[in-house]
Order: sequence, then C-alpha cells, then structure tokens
Amino acid sequence: MIASSPTPIRIGSRKSQLALVQTEWVQAELQARHSDRQFEVLTMTTQGDNILDVALAKIGDKGLFTKELELSMLRRDTDLAVHSLKDLPTHLPDGLMLGAITEREDPADALVLSAKHLDSGLQLDTLPAGSVIGTSSLRRLAQLRHHFPHLEFKDVRGNLNTRLQKLDADEYDALILAVAGMKRLGFGDRISQVIPTELSLYAVGQGALGIECRTNDPDILEIIKTLEHPGTAARCLAERAFLRQLEGGCQVPIGVHTVISGDELTLMGLVASLDGKTLIKDSVSGPSSDAETLGFTLAECLRDQGASAILEDIFATMRPER
Repeated sequence: MIASSPTPIRIGSRKSQLALVQTEWVQAELQARHSDRQFEVLTMTTQGDNILDVALAKIGDKGLFTKELELSMLRRDTDLAVHSLKDLPTHLPDGLMLGAITEREDPADALVLSAKHLDSGLQLDTLPAGSVIGTSSLRRLAQLRHHFPHLEFKDVRGNLNTRLQKLDADEYDALILAVAGMKRLGFGDRISQVIPTELSLYAVGQGALGIECRTNDPDILEIIKTLEHPGTAARCLAERAFLRQLEGGCQVPIGVHTVISGDELTLMGLVASLDGKTLIKDSVSGPSSDAETLGFTLAECLRDQGASAILEDIFATMRPER
C-alpha cells in the first residue's frame, strides 16, 4: 500500500507584485528546509488593494492589508500568511499569532526622483522650493515637513509599479518609498538617496516579513520558526511593543530606529504632529531579551514628554471614510 503524501501547506498572499515576490521567497525557503512537505500559494485581494482613491489615513488602517488573509486562516482555507511586517497590526485576531519574523532588509526610506531628474544628483536638501513629493505615509510626511517646509507634498496610492509610472509621468518630482520594497522588486538603481535616520525614522517593522499562523497549530508554527531571524525579531518586537503601547496604527506619525550591538538593543522612537511642527523623540537601551519591555518603557517616556496630547489630537481629527 502506497502511503499518501502529506496535505500541502497553503500560504496566503496579497496579489500585488511585491507581496508575491515576498511570499514566493518564503515558499522557496520553507521548501528548501522541509523537502518532505509541499507549499502552495493562494492569493487574494485585501481592502487596502481595492480602495485606491482615498488617502490611507482616511480609510481606517486596522487590518487594511491583512483582514482577508486572516479570515482565510481562521476558515482553514490557508495555513499561514506572509505580510510586510509594517502592515500587520500589533493586535491580532483571537486564534492567530505572529509565528516568525524574517531577516530584515534595509528598513530606511528612500528618495526616488522622477525620470526628468535622474541625472541631476538632487537630494532632499537640494530639491528646489515647491518640488512635489509623493507619499501616502503620515509618518514620512510629518518628518519631512518638519525638515523641509519649502517642499510640497501630495498623496500617492497604488502598487510600486503604478507609483513609479505616476512619478515618471511628471505627476511628482520625487517619491518617498521603502528601500526594502525597491530592492526586492529590482528597482534598487532608482534610489537617489537613502534617507538618513536624522531626517526620517522608519515605520515599525519596515523591511521585515512577518509570518502569521493559527495559535493552535504547533506543526505549522514549528515549520515557520525555521525562518525566524533572532536579531530582527528582537528589534521588531521592541518596535511593535512601542507602537502597541502608544495605541498607534500605521497611519499615525510614529517612527522608530533600532540597533543591536552584542546583547544590547537600542530603540529610538518618535511621535510627530501632522503638520510636522512638533517632533518628540527619545531612546532607550537594554538587553535584547527584554525587547518588548524596552518598547513599553520608551512609549511611556514619550507620553510623559507630550506624545499623548499629539496622538489625542490626531485621533480626534482623523475620521475614517467607509
């Protein structure tokens, strides 16, 4: 009698090109480590993929790019989901957990110039007054408004290819995008400037992939844990704890920067007003084994310095559109 093959493990993914590149990388890495199993990718469209004519901050960001993937796991149509970790809310639905965090790509933001400026050598501090910069991130917007009040900022939506097409059609002079996404899709040569930390702290989890699974599925958890990168995991857990304690979503001007040296983790965090006029920034250091505690500590430190008032004002003025 021939033994039946194990049931394939089904990986949920968004349909965007970047999401598929990331998911297929996870699929290949898992297949290489678990040659006795088969891994299939199932794609789906999320709310965030469907609503492209409204600024992200006005939609309501809780689970904007993850809800459909999570419902699929809870229905047992899929066994795990691959997310850009920055898109994954810090509070997950009952029955689901963050099972693994992969090694981080460069988490920095990037200046990407339009085709007409490609050979100009321009950077953020040399762009002419009135240059139109595209970004859909309130975090990037607030920080860059603070440092470069002479620039104009305009919302931009769509996948990475669509954004670059809009850029080269002269709708913008430049875009602010994630270095990681540009590199993963082979557009690294379009990066005109990797924006330094002093100008823009990055999003919580930016550059890392988060693999979500069911809490009551130890077999799947054991399989995906083989992709966990301990250093990245410690950094991102600290960042996510910081964000969770501040009760901020991905569309609130909250930025981070983390470094591990030996066993010590340093977490820098920022809360900014929407107009960029007020930035509250501080940092904490401690054992990487206490990553989440460091995140909580820094959040309370910024609250004591006035972050609560900034966030309350933002939450009061932002009204999600349905």
